[in-house]
Amino acid sequence: MSTLIAAEGLGHAYHDEWLFKNLTLGINAGQRVALVGVNGAGKSTLMKLLAERFAPLEGKIVKNKSTKIGFLDQEPSFPDNSTISDFIFSTENKQQQLIKEYEELIEEEHPDEKKLNRLYEELSEHNAWEYEHQIKTILSRMGINQLQQKIDTLSGGQRKRLALAKLLIEDPEIYVLDEPTNHLDIDTIEWLEKILTTGAKTLLLVTHDRYFLDNVCNTIVELERGKTYAYNGNYVYFLEKKAEREAQDDATFQKNKNLLKKELEWMRRMPQARGTKSVARQNAFYELEEKTKQRSENQKVTLNVKMARQGGKILELEHIKQSFNGNKIIGDFSYVFKKGDRIGLAGKNGTGKSTLLNIITGNLNPDHGKVDIGETTQYGYYKQGGLSFDEKERVIDIVKADAEYIKMADGQTISASALLTLFLFPPKKQHGLVEKLSGGEKKRLHLMKVLMQNPNFLILDEPTNDLDIDTLNVLEEFLENFPGILILVSHDRYLLDKMSDQLFIMEGNGNVKIFNGNYSEHRNSLEQEKEAAAKKQKSDEQKTNASSSSNKLSFKEQQEFKKLEEDLAENENKIKSLTQELNNTDPSNYIKIQELSETIEKINLTIETDMERWMELSEK
Repeated sequence: MSTLIAAEGLGHAYHDEWLFKNLTLGINAGQRVALVGVNGAGKSTLMKLLAERFAPLEGKIVKNKSTKIGFLDQEPSFPDNSTISDFIFSTENKQQQLIKEYEELIEEEHPDEKKLNRLYEELSEHNAWEYEHQIKTILSRMGINQLQQKIDTLSGGQRKRLALAKLLIEDPEIYVLDEPTNHLDIDTIEWLEKILTTGAKTLLLVTHDRYFLDNVCNTIVELERGKTYAYNGNYVYFLEKKAEREAQDDATFQKNKNLLKKELEWMRRMPQARGTKSVARQNAFYELEEKTKQRSENQKVTLNVKMARQGGKILELEHIKQSFNGNKIIGDFSYVFKKGDRIGLAGKNGTGKSTLLNIITGNLNPDHGKVDIGETTQYGYYKQGGLSFDEKERVIDIVKADAEYIKMADGQTISASALLTLFLFPPKKQHGLVEKLSGGEKKRLHLMKVLMQNPNFLILDEPTNDLDIDTLNVLEEFLENFPGILILVSHDRYLLDKMSDQLFIMEGNGNVKIFNGNYSEHRNSLEQEKEAAAKKQKSDEQKTNASSSSNKLSFKEQQEFKKLEEDLAENENKIKSLTQELNNTDPSNYIKIQELSETIEKINLTIETDMERWMELSEK
């Protein structure tokens, strides 16, 4: 298996701190690699280096110059004042430019026929019709329809989907994807899984979505403390092997600590100048000391903040209705929340999930209906957009703005600094500026601020975006033990399965369906309904055929049967004649070709209909 791209002796620093040094990594053709590691480990930086977005401070990236890399950034950038069409269709790709010209021309009220004829011929010559269909399918799946729309009018989620669409259209030799499932609904994620696993695509991606990771990737590379560890297998295999490695590391760490203690005693006993025979031992001591410093105890985020008391009445929604610009978002929805409710909010993008959450939390008054909130209900709302932090503010000051001291679940009161430490923000980061945090660390800080409010009604809108898998595991552990109400909006199917036992499904056109069960159970239910419908249709057809075969043709049916045979023969002759005329038509005569093609298509449809009826009568 050939290596398409490799990092040799790679080293890079961020804000004067080395993320990694002397790092080596190779990616082979057809390998689908997931890069995992805690927030701030340097995953996004490593991906940008491999995608040649900037040069490393040390080492080099080795690849064939002709190898094309497609990179999806967490927050993609676009040319100023450009349209979707300008961005999607590459000027270097002849087929794409022809398709762009054709799409723009047919959108005109009175298209130039000469230009249409020329484009029709060129598109046929370059075999671009199938490619055009493929491009339209990808754009449609990503919810991109207005090709002349300016990119600067798009939301952050729309921009991410646009960048992903362009990448799928270009189909590079190497895909480098930073959180590709962010801002995608579950149906689109499942479609993307099929696209990425079709053919021998080569991938390097960062994702928090464990189902996506397992379904797409065949190799996992962990980036930890500046080193990489590769595992050929799925996520469960990775966890097993990582646990074995950490157990071995712990044993080595304890051994080093004991040895360091002995060597430290030796160093203290001999403060005078030492002879040359002791120099090697001194150097070994300093090396061992450095290794022991680097190997910190395994830290984990600890989420155990106090929850506010919850009364009998929590929240009641009575006949809620909401529309925007004449579009029905919520038709007529009622629900009484009960203690222990764990609800997953599902639906395609734009079906009204955020609208329902804003009504629940009182941020939006519905057009019709009543929202009755219990006196003791305390919301904690983690919004998808995150918080707007002052990049020049210190991390600890952001937390202290809410409270100097925080009460934990066990009744203990701790300082803001101690709580930050529990959330894996060491003193150095606490007193550093927000701008030095990674995207995932900012999300973790946002989550911490939400939980500091001691909520008993927790709403998490896409909490998994940009969080590392270790933090997600701890978040799951916290949510499993959270005694309050939980509403979870997530495209992470694993999280929905684990955390919810009921779904509110936004079906569109104002319909909100309540399903008792988690996401996988809902999908299984849909599949069973499809299978049952298919079986019923087949059974009905068999009954109809059996009933038909038991009857003889009536006189009227005999006349119809005879007429069908005549019509079929006549129409087949027409097809032959029109096909010959089409073949002899001047290729530049686009209008004539179009007319003949449409006539042939209509006659073919008539033949198909007549043939079905002829076969039905012949069986009698």
